Amino acid sequence: MARVYNFSAGPSMLPEPVLKRAADEMLEYSTSGQSVMEMSHRSKEYQAIIDQTEADLRELMNIPDNYTVLFLQGGASTQFAMVPFNLMNKNHKADYIITGQWAKKAYKEAARYGNARVVASSEDKTFSYIPKITRDMIDPEADYVHICMNNTIYGTLWHELPDTGDVPLVADISSCILSEPIDVSRFGLLYAGAQKNVAPAGVTIVIIRNDLLGHAMEITPTMLNYQTHADNGSMFNTPPCYTIYIAGLVLKWLKEMGGLTVMQQKNREKAALLYQYLDESKLFRGTVVKEDRSLMNVPFVTGNDELDAKFVAAAKAAGFVNIKGHRSVGGMRASIYNAMPLEGVQKLVAFMKQFEEENL
Repeated sequence: MARVYNFSAGPSMLPEPVLKRAADEMLEYSTSGQSVMEMSHRSKEYQAIIDQTEADLRELMNIPDNYTVLFLQGGASTQFAMVPFNLMNKNHKADYIITGQWAKKAYKEAARYGNARVVASSEDKTFSYIPKITRDMIDPEADYVHICMNNTIYGTLWHELPDTGDVPLVADISSCILSEPIDVSRFGLLYAGAQKNVAPAGVTIVIIRNDLLGHAMEITPTMLNYQTHADNGSMFNTPPCYTIYIAGLVLKWLKEMGGLTVMQQKNREKAALLYQYLDESKLFRGTVVKEDRSLMNVPFVTGNDELDAKFVAAAKAAGFVNIKGHRSVGGMRASIYNAMPLEGVQKLVAFMKQFEEENL
């Protein structure tokens, strides 16, 4: 069997050791006589799985004790409503910094439930940079400030967090979670869809500071109230059991590797290799200002739509799949999440060099 190098922005590739272990345990998990897919979420066996998954996540991310971890459904997009429902509850105001499509969607959803304000936006240059934010730009009466930490479509990353003072910082970390160490205590709430760096699509991880629980708007649906899920250990209803199990295997893989500091080093090495080639190439170029480049998503173009399409087709034929850029920006994008081995990036760069030689 020949596996391709999958550069998809999500759902993305998973570590091969995780896939192999899941395959080995497909028919029977441990000595349970059943697959996790068939297992009751109320069973002792499954409770042990979800408990260990949370414990490993807490260990890897160094999550303080005064934060609650939730495993929810609905994707990160559901968080666009859950965040204001639960947090826009004191002054009914929130500040949003727009650095891409997902941050913009989050802002538009929040504006339905309160006074959402755009502090700054990089849309003027196709979201190719992160705006510079100073504390005086933040409304001290805002109930929270929202950012998208890594912008999957446009390939930018907040390398330095904005200073929001006493206003809780909320971040969508869907495409950078577990890619490097993060100081959870800097945030009031973090959320992430799992399908980029943690597991298959199906589970959304929420990490919320405990003092932000229990203040949801009166109109908040029961299923969209964080307190509902905190009170029930993420089992108010049937959780995405199998996806949480896979997430647990990924967390074990990361722990065996040495944790997030080691993972960060590996990700920096992969990104540096690709960015160095893009900076030296006469055919390809990156689209993001250097100081704001993502470690996870690398967009690039040739400057010619026909040549871009030719490259995408040739790359697919050579075993580099899902490298076409998002429909809103075109070009190409290599998503090099945790599971992408260094070898995959090395071979992609070699292929790009060959393509450049043949098409200049």
